[in-house]
Amino acid sequence: MNSDDEGCFGEGLTTGGARDAAERIAVEYEPLPSVTATEEALSSAAPKLWAECDNNECFFFALGDKLAVETAFAKAHHVTRIKLIFNRVTAATMEPRGCIAEWDDHLGRFTLYVGTQRPHTARADMARRILHIPETQLRVVAGEVGGSFGMKGGHYPEYALALWASRKLGRPVKWIAERGEGMLTDDHDRDHISEAELALDRDGHFLALRARNISNIGAYLAPGGIISPTMHLGGLAGTYTTPAIHVEVSAVFTNTTSIGPYRGSGRPEASYIVERLIDNAARAMQIDRAELRRHNTVPASAMPFKTGLVYTLDCGEFGENLERALAMADYDGFERRREEARARKRLRGIGFANIIEQTSQAQGETVMVRLDPGGTVTVTDDDEIPTSVGLICTG
Repeated sequence: MNSDDEGCFGEGLTTGGARDAAERIAVEYEPLPSVTATEEALSSAAPKLWAECDNNECFFFALGDKLAVETAFAKAHHVTRIKLIFNRVTAATMEPRGCIAEWDDHLGRFTLYVGTQRPHTARADMARRILHIPETQLRVVAGEVGGSFGMKGGHYPEYALALWASRKLGRPVKWIAERGEGMLTDDHDRDHISEAELALDRDGHFLALRARNISNIGAYLAPGGIISPTMHLGGLAGTYTTPAIHVEVSAVFTNTTSIGPYRGSGRPEASYIVERLIDNAARAMQIDRAELRRHNTVPASAMPFKTGLVYTLDCGEFGENLERALAMADYDGFERRREEARARKRLRGIGFANIIEQTSQAQGETVMVRLDPGGTVTVTDDDEIPTSVGLICTG
């Protein structure tokens, strides 16, 4: 390193200088055994990520009436089976993650300016579990969040590190992720292997549905890591009268980035499974796909209707929606259009998706506001240390 090189490590170090310096560092790595494929994680031959977890299974989750499902399958006229692979995905937001952290020595309080969808959750987790301070000592300001679709709902190590550094240095600290960093460290999502079966009687009525999922949650269970594997399994019921549904989920550790919510996070997977099963059953039983759905759609007259898994539907004109969609798509004329396309050496297809979904997870927030006789307002949420604020009334 020459004298000019040494200068780049002084007080005038710039982002570009730091990057140039980092690129001059040569690191020799000794590869360790790893597992990244979802199904391989449960293999007895797979490397174990954590000593406390002998089979790489982070958690096992089951939902539904297993006995009723097994009874229905035992008397089924036809059973359709599928195996689906939901590949891993991540966001590529126009605005990467970033934050500005500031420690106020006079007030004894941190302020974090960050693009997050869940400022209250981020504050609670960072204050209690990482910084070990009361929540009143951490203020989170979420302005323009930018693109996210769930990925910016979690809190990340860089935010807590920026807060720590701001106090250590006695000055504000800014951190912005580069695109390459984001692809590696932003929460990923999906990454499931699903095997599912649909049991039908001789007339094509659904008797039961069962599924088993292996869900790759990455090397660590992130705060939102249970959402995709477990929170939207009720979508397997769809808008159909399937009387019994049972699903099992095995969440596994692998040497990959942790998962978190992104773009539906479990909702599209559940709907895709049931709709693919129906299409495959229709082909195998030689029943029109639309007709098979008509047979099994929850009628408006049955409301409120308890589905085979999780949901109770209080209203809905699902049959009417189906008929309107078929008419608008000219379903009866589709085969003619397919033949015309084939004559021009083109392929034409048509798909079905009758979807009902849970709009959010159960993350309610409770706030209590108390007006004291001395003119003070005390605001308390259900887990937070009370914060008292002076109140001046006019008029």
